[in-house]
Amino acid sequence: MSSPTTTVQFSRQTVASLGAAIACIVSVGIGLSLSIPLLSFALDAKGASRTVIGLNTAMAGVATIVCAPFISGWARRFGVRTLLVAATLLAGVSLLAFQIVEPLWAWFPLRFVFSVALTILFVLSEYWINAAAPEQRRGLVLGIYASALSVGFAAGPYVLILLGASGPAPYFAGAGLIILAMLPVLVARDMIPTIDEEPSSGFVTFLWAAPAATLAALVFGSAETGAFALLPLYGTAIGLDVSGAATLVSLMSLGNLAFQIPIGLIADRVDRRKVLLACGVVGAVGMLVATLVTLPLGWFRALLFVWGGIVAALYTVGLAHLGSRFRGADLAQANAAFVVMYSAGLMIGPPLAGAGMDLWPPHGLMATFAALFSLYVGVVAWRMRTAR
Repeated sequence: MSSPTTTVQFSRQTVASLGAAIACIVSVGIGLSLSIPLLSFALDAKGASRTVIGLNTAMAGVATIVCAPFISGWARRFGVRTLLVAATLLAGVSLLAFQIVEPLWAWFPLRFVFSVALTILFVLSEYWINAAAPEQRRGLVLGIYASALSVGFAAGPYVLILLGASGPAPYFAGAGLIILAMLPVLVARDMIPTIDEEPSSGFVTFLWAAPAATLAALVFGSAETGAFALLPLYGTAIGLDVSGAATLVSLMSLGNLAFQIPIGLIADRVDRRKVLLACGVVGAVGMLVATLVTLPLGWFRALLFVWGGIVAALYTVGLAHLGSRFRGADLAQANAAFVVMYSAGLMIGPPLAGAGMDLWPPHGLMATFAALFSLYVGVVAWRMRTAR
């Protein structure tokens, strides 16, 4: 039987607030996952080189690192609700503008503006979810959020398949899905948490204030993007056809979807730093096995499914750990630092993994991931020991 405290924590207002926050960010996720391949196809049609396409896509990481330190201050000055509404409108309008703007150079500042708006939406939505989640069920709530967002990210490309990559339809669909995120924000009204005070420390402090969480974002961002970029090449190198190699990435995504809620439940019952440490150990051992042991294809696919799901929990449990450590403006600032670290991982992961694969083809890919997770495990274990 639930305790009275738990019943109060899961009041109708709490459920409605969390549902609105998750609906907001899932709608944005669908629009974002539609826009990424759409803009790549559009640049290709304009005659842009692969390098230019890659650099333009990288503007997302640059925008996050530049604007994230200011989001808490903007939310305090203008209000969380107002800033969320403004960001949805800015993201939707800037996506539509890609269809109008012709010069390739202009797509870089436009991509920057588009990515600033998306960063605001992700930072404040995750702050909203973390602030509204009951402490005893924070891991479960964030597991549900991560699973819902994964479904949203998977749905976006299918919208593009239905509408095609040319003409105005996919742009209007993407912009419409992003602006649709404004509806749950408007409906939620007073259920959206506010930020009334200034953070207790500067932004840089929060990059290391909870290293088990922020480094989890960095490591997961590096591994996820590195795997998505290079795992298909690894697959063809070990003898798979293109379709079979692409399936390896899908298995990781399915693992992500399957494991977030169960691990979130575990994180509500166990010290979250221990859960993060365990996820790091699985990340290191799993890639070490893939490096040193020639597994039958079926076992290798199973390994990627489990590995992808468990290391993805670094993001989920890392957010939950921040929510248990910080409140108010400090939580918003910590969430922004978390997103910055994840974005830094997106930028360093592919070149790092690619260099490892060049040094030891093709097994250097897995060896690089094993080394990355081993470093994370070492830092978290050291941090837990010194904290004790």
